[in-house]
Amino acid sequence: MAKEYRVGIIGFAHMHVNHVASVFAEHSSTRMVACADTTPLVPERKEDTYTRGWNLKHCAETLAIPNVYDDYHEMLRQEEPDLVIVCSENAQHAAVTQACAAAGAHVVVEKPMASSLSDALAMARAVRDAGTTLVTNWPSTWSPAIRQAQALAAEGAIGRLLEITWRGGHTGPLGPGSGHEGIEDPAARLSGPDRAATWWHQTEAGGGTMLDYCCYGCCVSRWFLGEPAMAALGMNANLASHWGDAEDNAVMLARFPGALGLFEGSWTTLDPDHGGRKGMVVYGTKGTMIPEQTAEPAVRIQRGGDRIERVEAAPLPEGRHTLAHEVYGHLEGRHELHPTLEMGFNLEVMAILDAGLRSSRSGKLEVIENATWCIG
Repeated sequence: MAKEYRVGIIGFAHMHVNHVASVFAEHSSTRMVACADTTPLVPERKEDTYTRGWNLKHCAETLAIPNVYDDYHEMLRQEEPDLVIVCSENAQHAAVTQACAAAGAHVVVEKPMASSLSDALAMARAVRDAGTTLVTNWPSTWSPAIRQAQALAAEGAIGRLLEITWRGGHTGPLGPGSGHEGIEDPAARLSGPDRAATWWHQTEAGGGTMLDYCCYGCCVSRWFLGEPAMAALGMNANLASHWGDAEDNAVMLARFPGALGLFEGSWTTLDPDHGGRKGMVVYGTKGTMIPEQTAEPAVRIQRGGDRIERVEAAPLPEGRHTLAHEVYGHLEGRHELHPTLEMGFNLEVMAILDAGLRSSRSGKLEVIENATWCIG
């Protein structure tokens, strides 16, 4: 008989909770038992599509979650979940994960792992001491095109990798051009002050584009290059969202032993797809690769001139094709976690991101320490 997992949700600040929770709810081994939100630094002024109140109601109703708690600590005491999905604001990832570890629950936290390396290390120590598992989910992990590009890069399809770029842009997480799944015009009725009251535009809550978008570049570059970064430069600015204090545009440059990474994020532009500048580009000594994340996912390889090859992306492996299958299979000992989901990997990703954040404040190149040494 298949094992049943009592699953809870803590935190509805990040709209990704709607997808992540549904992936687990659709798995036959899941029993959704309860949910609770974290307490925001500032109460939201208005409830609209993908605000935290809307996210909670939507999940509770569509997933038929039987119990909604005001206090997540009480939820952990009363429900004793086996696993908790955490989609709180970034700055609360550490506190929630520590509480879950103390309650003996495994944690799946939405990207990025935390809002700082020190918080990420605290999370790692808590789950290590509790003997539980911490998984950081990346939407990019579930892209067949990106996985195919990584496999091709590992086979040497474009020679030695020299540079990886990542760009993401829209008109803000709660802006009219964000294009989140299921809603054609999300939160178009929210004014600037309304958005300022959401955690996304609050630095103290872990908001801003560097944590939201540059984190993807940190993840895929560490994954594709297979080595820790050495240093990072970061620069950010609030160019058009002055009702909030978090940046709405950010750029990071990461130095690896044999390559560079360039990561851009914007909440003020609706990016077209023009020549690969949207999304990811991988540059090697023998060519360039662009993962085409479309209805027919593929990898475009250009080797100079008109020599263009298109490699169809392989489907994700059966039985490991969703986050729930991946996590449950790992907990039951059938396989190791995909490397991008694993805790040690994500500490190294956080080390890159943290260096970029520190650089944006110091105006200097920031050295990256080996984060995994710091757990003990």
